[in-house]
Amino acid sequence: MRCTKRHDSAKTRSATAFRMHESPVTGKTKFMTNENPLERRKGLPAFDAIRPEHVEPAVATILREAERYLAQAEAAPLSDWDALMVPLGKVDVLFEYGWSPVSHLLGVANSDELRDAHEAMLPSVVQFSLKSKQSRPLYDRFCALRDNENWEKLENAQRRIITQAILSAEQAGIGLDGKARERFNEIAQQLSQLGSDFSNNVLDATKAWHLDITSAEDVKGMPKSFRRMAAAAWSDAEENKDKDDATAEAGPWRVKLDAPSFGPFMEHCGNRQLREQVYRAYVSRAADGDTNNCPLIAEILRLRREKCTLLGYDNFAALSLSRKMAHDVAAVQKMFNNLLGASLKGGHTELDEITKLANETGHDGDLAHWDVGFWAERLRENRYAFTDEELRPYFSLERVMTGLFGLCHRLFGISVRAADGKAPVWHEDVRYFEIFNEQDQQIAGFYLDPYSRPENKRGGAWMDDCIARSVTSDETRLPVAHLVCNGTPPVGETPSLMTFREVETLFHEFGHGLQHMLTTVDRRDVSGINGVEWDAVELPSQFMENWCYHRPTLLGMAIHHETGEVLPDELFDKICRARTYRAASAMLRQVQFGMTDIELHTTFDPDGDESVFDVHQRIAEKTSPLPPLSENRFLCAFSHIFAGGYAAGYYSYKWAEVLSADAFSAFEEAGLDDETAVAATGRKFRDTVLSEGGSRHPMDIYRDFRGREPSTDALLRHCGLTGAKS
Repeated sequence: MRCTKRHDSAKTRSATAFRMHESPVTGKTKFMTNENPLERRKGLPAFDAIRPEHVEPAVATILREAERYLAQAEAAPLSDWDALMVPLGKVDVLFEYGWSPVSHLLGVANSDELRDAHEAMLPSVVQFSLKSKQSRPLYDRFCALRDNENWEKLENAQRRIITQAILSAEQAGIGLDGKARERFNEIAQQLSQLGSDFSNNVLDATKAWHLDITSAEDVKGMPKSFRRMAAAAWSDAEENKDKDDATAEAGPWRVKLDAPSFGPFMEHCGNRQLREQVYRAYVSRAADGDTNNCPLIAEILRLRREKCTLLGYDNFAALSLSRKMAHDVAAVQKMFNNLLGASLKGGHTELDEITKLANETGHDGDLAHWDVGFWAERLRENRYAFTDEELRPYFSLERVMTGLFGLCHRLFGISVRAADGKAPVWHEDVRYFEIFNEQDQQIAGFYLDPYSRPENKRGGAWMDDCIARSVTSDETRLPVAHLVCNGTPPVGETPSLMTFREVETLFHEFGHGLQHMLTTVDRRDVSGINGVEWDAVELPSQFMENWCYHRPTLLGMAIHHETGEVLPDELFDKICRARTYRAASAMLRQVQFGMTDIELHTTFDPDGDESVFDVHQRIAEKTSPLPPLSENRFLCAFSHIFAGGYAAGYYSYKWAEVLSADAFSAFEEAGLDDETAVAATGRKFRDTVLSEGGSRHPMDIYRDFRGREPSTDALLRHCGLTGAKS
């Protein structure tokens, strides 16, 4: 998942006296100046020193300085690019150092105190953002640049920045006056707060629930890695600090709702009643009590609808798609129909297959939702004769990273080097790396936060920008990325041993990072991921996942952490054959989410008789062989569309998957075993898709790489659905 670009920044440095303090994140003692760490404007953010009390004074100073730069831009002579853009660039840098680190820490080191500090300043930050976007002087100056006779002489990047700035202003209410503008700004403030509250509720609901298991019979057949992790989770709980540590063999074991715990439990727990208990807890997260997101969903949809009415759009989907490749709902629906037609029959067949196995093995009757994962894993083990547990020892995080970095060196000519100790970090597990080009010049850096921490880190995986690349007459700022996963953590002396899906996730997020870090665009507004249409931004990430099934790449990193044995060819072949296992079901699941998202943002009336859960249920009945429970409240944890940037845009994953599969087919056509051809194609991908970022329309960039527009053929072939009727 990719998060949106955010404003961030710094402030003037203060005082020089030194004092000692304990880092609020790592607990390690460090020497620091008494300056506010959110007041930096150069280097890397001081993540190890940021505390909640720093937020308000830093942001207050940022806003004062930003107002001054905004006034300079508003006074720029018409059609003077530099006079307009230089002060606006300084505003971006201010927020890059003083606000974005706060938002980032909310996702990876959340606390009540940090939330309060963030929420206290959020209205002021939103207000300044609206003031900037609704500035008539800025709008007039961007329009003057667009209408100037020298328009065609501007760089592609400049024209994109101008065009996007004008559209952004128009969609921020530049054309509204009086009470209409007042109401629009109220809506913007409310939506920002509601999104933050929604995300916090999901985090709180996830970490608040657990199931403790004391009977060894109930964990019989569970993978050792799970039992080890579950025992550690029990021992690490605050209420158990004074008790003897749990063990993988004797327990107790604590089941939680974060992915590394929930997923393996549902696949391997033989106790059906416990599976039902955990499943029901998972699909009802944030649906009641103090973390109830139900009223927030209704209010978010209501406010989005009102916002679109003020702007003159038919619905929120029309507003969202006006800035995407798809352009309109009809194009998205056409894709859904094609994918649904290619997958629905296969989805029913897949459910029948696992039901048959369950009935032959003692299960009586149809499968419930809490049975599907368990019996699907049994069928996969029978069909392909391997388990996730069998693969884990071959995928230690260190080996996987070595393989990933080696692949990027072969494809793109870059070198990734560990730079631990060069960057302040927010947790002791976080690492920092630097990237060098073929001339051995540093071009970027990135943080990697690899492990699940359900107590203060939100679920999922994402990439976000820490620093955007920009080149001015004063300086060159190299891009820095945040790569965040929620993988299986190490336990005791055992390193992080990844599931194959976690390997794919790491490759996915690194693909996002590559587009941010390998950009050669000098203008920050369209460098890296900035300015890229949302339904194209998943192209590099999903493209990178394909290399997990490339024999030299996988066997180069799949090395047993104890014996040093390379993954046997037989297991590799089974992994490749299993790639399309239940592909139709996976496709239908994504189509279901995307169709629900689109309907909620087009025809759905939040004040009507039908609830959002009714919509989800109705669409699921068309798209899923096993419709959800009537009491399913998955939408209450659907942060992508209610707290992230995927509202009326969740379809982007499938839209970009078409692009990514077609892009990988260029390497297949060149010959995956031909190192020279692969390297040449990789450099071409680097110099187009990864290099040009948002400086041109993504379809124009894609045509330059591929020589044509994308086709769905490769995606359906990779999913094993080429024989399906669409």
